[in-house]
Amino acid sequence: MSDLAELLQVALHASDAADAISLSGFTSRSFGVTRKADNSEVTDIDRATEQAIVASLNSARPDYGIYGEEFGTSGPANAEATWVIDPIDGTTNFVRGVPVWATLIALVRNGVPELGVVSAPAMGFRWWATTGGGAFFNGTRIYASSTAAVSEAHVSTTPNAGWQAVGGIPKLVQLQTDALRARGFGDFWQHMLVAQGAIDVAVDVIGLQPYDNAAIYPIVQEAGGTITDRFGNADWRADSSVSSNGVLHAEVIARLK
Repeated sequence: MSDLAELLQVALHASDAADAISLSGFTSRSFGVTRKADNSEVTDIDRATEQAIVASLNSARPDYGIYGEEFGTSGPANAEATWVIDPIDGTTNFVRGVPVWATLIALVRNGVPELGVVSAPAMGFRWWATTGGGAFFNGTRIYASSTAAVSEAHVSTTPNAGWQAVGGIPKLVQLQTDALRARGFGDFWQHMLVAQGAIDVAVDVIGLQPYDNAAIYPIVQEAGGTITDRFGNADWRADSSVSSNGVLHAEVIARLK
């Protein structure tokens, strides 16, 4: 078994531990909600889920670093690799009872996400990928679409105050208008739908954090798609993400600039 194949099993095991806590909390609806300094919501379940993930990952790879949304960085300062974790991507959905939320786990080496797992237990969905190993949805290999024109494309956009601040709302509206179908799936799900070939373009909010992007990158890429920031740079640390089937990417980026 290759190094990445072994590490994928570590990440999948940690995702199982996360799912047990997050899904139980989501189902019971018994959790406290507070707001962070940036006014985003956080629950007791976010924190408990991240703690479970960290415990699982540290048990398997104590020499690796950790960067999580809720508890920041830990582990050896000179670690050869770092796990990047978002315990619940889509906390607002989680709080409101919408099942579109997921745990995101990535492994980053030499500044590159080499492995990504996205687990959405309330929907019964899980995606994963390793560099050179392909992308999968619930165990089935997935591929981005081959749609070659925006006029034939299904797109998902996520307008927010960040897009408004840079004057981007009219550009998003025009992209929606010119597309065959426009939806707003949001968060991780829109990018996973691009990887599956179910939609062709996904434009995320402006204001993302690295843990929002890290696990998404290898899955879209291994499915044959393209993912960059809104300027066309492949940078998982950027505050924006645009994914596509690759064929449409240059045009979409040009429209958004």
